[in-house]
Amino acid sequence: MTTPELALTARLNTSAADARRGVVRLHPEALAALGLREWDGIAVIGARRTAAVVALAPSGTPTGTALLDDVTLSNAGLKEDARVVVSPVTVYGARSATLSGSALAMRSISETTLRQALLGKVLTVGDTVSLLPRDLGPGVSTVAATQSLSRTFGVAWTSELLTVASVDPQGPVSVQPNSAVGWDVPTSSSAPVPPSPAPTPVAAPQETSPRPEPVAVQDLVGVAAQASRLTEWLKLALDEPELLHTLGASAHLGVLVTGPAGVGKATLARAVLAGRNVAELDGPTVGALESGARLQRVTDAVARLRHDRGVLLITDLDALLPSEPEPVSTLILDELRRAVDTPGVAFVATTAHPDALDDRTRGQDVCDRELTIPLPDGATRRALLELMLRRVPTDTLDLAEIASRAPGFVAADLAALVREAAIRAASRASAAGSEPRLEQTDLVGALEVIRPLSRSGTEELAVGSVTLDDVGDMVETKQALTETVLWPLQHPDSFARLGVDPPRGVLLYGPPGCGKTYLVRALASSGQLSVHAVKGAELMDKWVGASEKAVRELFQRARDSAPSMIFLDEVDALAPRRGQSSDSGVTDRVVASLLTELDGVEPLRDVVVVGATNRPDLIDPALLRPGRLEKLVFVPPPDADARREILRTAGRSVPLADDVDLAALAEDLDGYSAADCSALLREAALAAMRRDVDAADVTAADVAAARESVRPSLDAAQVAHLQAYADGR
Repeated sequence: MTTPELALTARLNTSAADARRGVVRLHPEALAALGLREWDGIAVIGARRTAAVVALAPSGTPTGTALLDDVTLSNAGLKEDARVVVSPVTVYGARSATLSGSALAMRSISETTLRQALLGKVLTVGDTVSLLPRDLGPGVSTVAATQSLSRTFGVAWTSELLTVASVDPQGPVSVQPNSAVGWDVPTSSSAPVPPSPAPTPVAAPQETSPRPEPVAVQDLVGVAAQASRLTEWLKLALDEPELLHTLGASAHLGVLVTGPAGVGKATLARAVLAGRNVAELDGPTVGALESGARLQRVTDAVARLRHDRGVLLITDLDALLPSEPEPVSTLILDELRRAVDTPGVAFVATTAHPDALDDRTRGQDVCDRELTIPLPDGATRRALLELMLRRVPTDTLDLAEIASRAPGFVAADLAALVREAAIRAASRASAAGSEPRLEQTDLVGALEVIRPLSRSGTEELAVGSVTLDDVGDMVETKQALTETVLWPLQHPDSFARLGVDPPRGVLLYGPPGCGKTYLVRALASSGQLSVHAVKGAELMDKWVGASEKAVRELFQRARDSAPSMIFLDEVDALAPRRGQSSDSGVTDRVVASLLTELDGVEPLRDVVVVGATNRPDLIDPALLRPGRLEKLVFVPPPDADARREILRTAGRSVPLADDVDLAALAEDLDGYSAADCSALLREAALAAMRRDVDAADVTAADVAAARESVRPSLDAAQVAHLQAYADGR
């Protein structure tokens, strides 16, 4: 399939919010034509090829215009008003990237600060990039970067331009929180970097730029218990070790702080460790070094602490000690053991991927204790929003509504949400020349843009605003779904009071086109659920163990973003009857993994599994027993009353003429599915346009013309088979 391209007119984007940030703004119709969503990657082709992120252009921008900042124009070799070709491009997360800049920048800016400044930007070898953080769209956090740059580089950082020297993998890459970003230091004598003062040997691991100011412990929201526990452990191990010695216990302390990405693990650790002597190492930065340099950084940090006493803090430890260890991993672990065994020294590490961490790290001689930071619930999300907005001029805000509509959002996601809302408010104030104030509509609009980290890498179901109340007819089906899916999440106390466990899952089955996916979409919107959708055999992989791992990761993401729903579309392809396949047992192992996750040792809390299929008889029977997909809900073909409701719902936005009788039309559409009814009105609108492109309404003649091309799709034999299956249940 060919990649869509558009030839547009390049114009300079004069917006200060977009200046030098690597953002291309297009008209919504151009985005739709390219099949792109806001903040996707886009290729920009002029005299040379580059890449950037794409966003919506301001209202009033012509359809054929692309707004580019001056840096992106230069990277593409374009002048204003030149023709530019844009197309979708695959942008991979950067494993590593190196850049070159002025001698002052390369000497003053640490690798950690450099990565924070470039977070979310798209890099191509040979491109120029500024240090101005993108601070637009989801997945970026810039406060720490701007503070550090201002302190170490002065105001000159805003005009500094860097050149991308190398990236891994090849092609355009996006800088991620775990990317190793560093300086391309010249080795030839022709372009030496002026030497900086020689550091003392034990101070080598310290960053050249100061760390962001730690958050006060009292400002930590939702993690008071974890902060109290870590404080107590540090007090006993470092301040009162004689108490433990008296009781015959060792005073050594190694703590592993785990939790979803962006939940605030490092923030918690820095807040609790404030006031103590801390040697901090950034896992992705150190992990990207050669093995010898990697070991040296850890050794120097441990040596300094053994001399000065304090705490060794390593963030994202999985990047330094991966689950597939290298030879140097053993030596690094030996250094960590020495640190933990030294009186007056403690070790604290964070990771968002404990499964990707070397198992030896969790030994009693390294990290003997573990703290888990859970995903924030609705009350915690509201408290976080109140904290972030306490100094922001606002109108009356309903933060409870925003928090309820943000399932799966962590602290970093909420910060991105507030930033996106602030950009909207600032744009409105700039256009009106008024004082900036944040309004409820700004936060609601930001919810449509910001995607939580817990859903990254998964397909999102287009939920929209449709609810179960908007679903025509299907009274019994909607009631069954409400009882099975919404009640356990909305009224858990009632289930506890009656002493029963809520249903684990539900299977929707019925003929094609009768609204199964539409029902799931409405269900998710009604319950404000985070949805993780998997279609057919998407989890199947040819590599041994990869499919089972994909199932585990799917359910873990759902737990992390609870309350959530896992939607298994075409579940008969994912979990067919075992023992009947010829694929070396891959399908059987996937079914076994599904059964284990649904009804295993680790219970599902606030997670509901919904499957959909046209062939329930092909599904493995073990998946349908109580405790798994125990509730089977038949979605029947619509009868005349249901077709009338479907036509009325689908026709809300269609200007129908007075001669269109929906009740009579519904009676006459026997054999039409819900999808057929919606397609009929769509085709009728197109028929009206063929009749007159300026037509103001759709007439009965247009509907009659549409019926010639939209034929009923229901198979009577299949409907009868499914009805018999439902009656047999």
